[in-house]
Amino acid sequence: MGDSAQVTGPRVAILNIVGLCGRILGKNTPKLNQFLRQCGEKESIIRPVLPAVTCTAQSTYLTGKLPTEHGIVGNGWYDRSLNEHHFWKQSNRLVQGEKVWENLRKHKSDFTCANLFWWYNMYSSADYSITPRPLYRSDGLKVFDIHSEPLSIRDEIKKDLGEFPFPCFWGPLAGIASSQWIADAAKWIEKKHQPDLNLIYLPHLDYDLQRYGPNDPICAKAIKEIDQLSGALIDFLSQRGIKCIVLSEYGITEAKRVIYPNRLFRHQGWLNIKEEFGLETLDSGGSKAFAITDHQIAHIYLPGNDSSLKKKVKTCLQSLDGIASVLEGEDRQLSGLNHSRSGDLVVLAEEDAWFSYYFWEEDEKAPEFARCIDIHRKHGYDPVELFFDPMISFPTLRAAKKLITKKMGFRTHMDLISLDASLVRGSHGVTPKDKLDWPIIFGSGIPSSTLLDATEIHNTILTQFQYLGT
Repeated sequence: MGDSAQVTGPRVAILNIVGLCGRILGKNTPKLNQFLRQCGEKESIIRPVLPAVTCTAQSTYLTGKLPTEHGIVGNGWYDRSLNEHHFWKQSNRLVQGEKVWENLRKHKSDFTCANLFWWYNMYSSADYSITPRPLYRSDGLKVFDIHSEPLSIRDEIKKDLGEFPFPCFWGPLAGIASSQWIADAAKWIEKKHQPDLNLIYLPHLDYDLQRYGPNDPICAKAIKEIDQLSGALIDFLSQRGIKCIVLSEYGITEAKRVIYPNRLFRHQGWLNIKEEFGLETLDSGGSKAFAITDHQIAHIYLPGNDSSLKKKVKTCLQSLDGIASVLEGEDRQLSGLNHSRSGDLVVLAEEDAWFSYYFWEEDEKAPEFARCIDIHRKHGYDPVELFFDPMISFPTLRAAKKLITKKMGFRTHMDLISLDASLVRGSHGVTPKDKLDWPIIFGSGIPSSTLLDATEIHNTILTQFQYLGT
């Protein structure tokens, strides 16, 4: 495609239905089945990127690159310069590589893109963006809110749709309301601005599939809910002449085992544990080896760069139940994770296992943030945040009481989350053995019954637009 090419033709909306896979499609998805029949006989399968987690998958789809090039090695990593771990950062500049809308804009100067809740959505080159962004008051109170570009959208859309239901986006109350708000926001953006490309994130399936596992009958309700919601959104967009594409980032498989690499390192004397307020915290910068965990992948960092220690760490990891492989050197390169943000060792779990960040041995010594929804301070992704502590009677009433106390100006600890990692019954990150558990894509203009690499989604999106010229 030469520099003189021009983009014309249809506008496109991409519905990112998290957790959707061939195994999910069926009796509980009549709306999606109908749309699939209209577009082709069968969905196409996407070979998931490694790790198949939100930030990495989305960055690969939008750049066509592997983590080795775009740098998003997970939902979080350890910054060796700052000696700090970072999860769920939002600056788009962290993604190294040209985004799909930037490519399209080179060939049509007035090409516009809306990004609704796909990650790394702050200060990007997208024309319209909305992303979750709490506000933090000086007294410690966290206020739920969103960030938008242009900034004027924030007040306009909240006036029309109401506040974004943040508690339904993550945590024990996570449910359909957050996806419904995002779907309504997609309609709002379409009515107001008519973008050429509308990226829409619908996370609803992620919650119950992780809580209960994909085979639990209780998940049927969530599947029916997202089917109805996405079907209505597709109808709305299609009636306005927009080509709709449905895709997903990963499928979720049954989780039966939890792996605790930091507890292993503690037993070996490699962790530096400090006491704060009578509780234990992990001092990563002072540790010889520690893990940043993320679903079914763990990045192992060795601040001292000791080759003999590295061999010992690898041997210890290989002895753990649930470990599939430990990558370093050429293996890390072949896996697409040869980036400075990656761990010195990268560990993959078996399909039925996942990594917990826990480093304490006695729950009484767990850091104060462990029992809270605190996605930034924990040394790993913590799906246990989807559960109220089952030992708490009437947890929603207790949460409401604590929230009222906070709003009155009193300090209180929102310690409502369980420390029982075995509650989690679903996970993702590695490539499942059965392709029915791989992410999928279908829609107008998408080839039916093909196998695509995750890196091919970028060009698949490009080809939805018509190119004229040379």
